[in-house]
Amino acid sequence: EFMQASWDIEEVQAEGIQHLASFVKDKSVSSPTAFPYLLRCTEVITLAMKTHMDSLDLQVEGCTLLLEILSQALEQGVMMALDESVASCLLHTVRQHSENEEFLSKLCTLLMMVSASEVAAENLRKVGIIPDLLSILRRFLHNDKICFSCCAVLWSLAVSGNSENNADQAVLESAFPVTSAVLQRHLQNGEVAESACSALWALALQGCLTDSDYEPTAALLLDAVRMNPERAVLVKNGCLALASLVRLSETAAWAILLHSGGSGLELLGEEPRLPREEPGVAGALCLLLHDMAQYDEVMLDMRSQKMEKLLCKIKLQFPFS
Repeated sequence: EFMQASWDIEEVQAEGIQHLASFVKDKSVSSPTAFPYLLRCTEVITLAMKTHMDSLDLQVEGCTLLLEILSQALEQGVMMALDESVASCLLHTVRQHSENEEFLSKLCTLLMMVSASEVAAENLRKVGIIPDLLSILRRFLHNDKICFSCCAVLWSLAVSGNSENNADQAVLESAFPVTSAVLQRHLQNGEVAESACSALWALALQGCLTDSDYEPTAALLLDAVRMNPERAVLVKNGCLALASLVRLSETAAWAILLHSGGSGLELLGEEPRLPREEPGVAGALCLLLHDMAQYDEVMLDMRSQKMEKLLCKIKLQFPFS
């Protein structure tokens, strides 16, 4: 009420946010019974940010507080579905401070957490945030934190997207080369590469590639898997992304078989990539092999590489999956 009574006074909004932040940080105050009240604060905080867009200090404090509230929400198993007005406010903040790398790093982390909710992801997509995310990625391709967060947001937005909407489809298609550039730049950073692989998988599912994309993208995904074999999620999503490409084009299947670093199938079939506790990795590999086998000549080459032996091994390893 204190903040709502004086929207136009920046000092009041800043002091209000500071008080709210002290409550959120005090674990005895932000108990499960008090938490619903904190959720209601998000609209007040974002309105303060929107009203005083020129104040970087207030933007930083508001963003930090929202991150803290969202973190506590996730800890308590609560998924916050922020509405379209909040999504619009966050978009305005992105645009107002699009050159501030340090602040954008924090803000993109917030967008990533927000987009975990399907409703919130849909609202971010509706207000048109994808072109702004792509612009940020192009400008700060060197920043691993920004790349990680933005690719995670793109994954969420692509999954929630409507492929029947031509405008949405065109925007998502423009995301593909930028996401590929992120993966190429951060191949050795497992966290960023994992996020980029997931985004590429989602974009492939949405049909965002052209014929000329299949071969280089397949090679890039295999490089990501080869350089990060210990990351089960990356290997799994890399295989699923490759399967999506193979389903669309035989060219992708041959790109896997004739990978410059050696046969992609031999690479994916190596022991470290099939740990007993990760049936999801083996399942994704089986899906990829299944999709490759739809092409007769490809299947002949797979037989020559003893893929049947690998499949029998997987079947023995995961008999109940």
